[in-house]
Amino acid sequence: MSEQERPQSPERRDIAAAAADPALGAHTPSLTPMAKPRPRFRALRGVWEWAKSVQVAIILFLLVRAFLVEAFKIPSGSMEGTLLVGDFLLVNKLVYGAEVPLLDKRLPAVREPALGDVVVFQWPEDTEKHFVKRLVGLPGDTLEMRAGLLLRNGNPQDEPYVQRSVALREPSGDEFRWQRDYLVDGPAGRGFHPTRNDWGPLVVPSRHFFVLGDNRDNSLDSRYWGFVPDSLMRGSPIFVYYSYSPDSGQAFDWLTRVRWKRLGDLIH
Repeated sequence: MSEQERPQSPERRDIAAAAADPALGAHTPSLTPMAKPRPRFRALRGVWEWAKSVQVAIILFLLVRAFLVEAFKIPSGSMEGTLLVGDFLLVNKLVYGAEVPLLDKRLPAVREPALGDVVVFQWPEDTEKHFVKRLVGLPGDTLEMRAGLLLRNGNPQDEPYVQRSVALREPSGDEFRWQRDYLVDGPAGRGFHPTRNDWGPLVVPSRHFFVLGDNRDNSLDSRYWGFVPDSLMRGSPIFVYYSYSPDSGQAFDWLTRVRWKRLGDLIH
């Protein structure tokens, strides 16, 4: 049987008929390409996806800042020897129990503040300000200083991190007045004449801590304004993530005076 004699399928007959009669071919169904999204719609969708990414990033940042770590800058030399002016620190907020925003509650602490910890806390006299000092006294400890030597419960403390320098000023007697109510022998009389390097003995109250700066001769610390309540503890620094030597005479000192060797230094 020749090609012409073979019976044709319905599809072939339709195609042949359409070829022979153009009017019939005009009614033959055909596929049409789908319309492409309009450029304006694509742009709006891109903006929406970008906005969602930004929202997620902001939420993650706020969660990390509230519960895990927060950045702080060292503005003074009270911790020189350990921390320098111009150091930027990452502080572990989870270790002492991060505060839950708006609820006035704290998460469970990983551990309690320990003797010798470098701590970040809110200054009791102005809680908008944050201080960094070293914890030297726990609740119930008896502390005193004699000729610059710290004694805890009667035992001299080995403090290799302490730096001595020329004092910028001599504190007045009024700055030590608060100590009178915490002396071991009760409220002091006229014979109580504390100085920067001679004071106490004091008993640290429950749920409070005593802190000192490593730069003992130039530090505004517990000697002058008292104890730190545990509720004001904010965390412990982990490491220096950036550092530069400030110079008011240079506009870009934060770029030109970087302390490269300090980057990544652990704080202890």
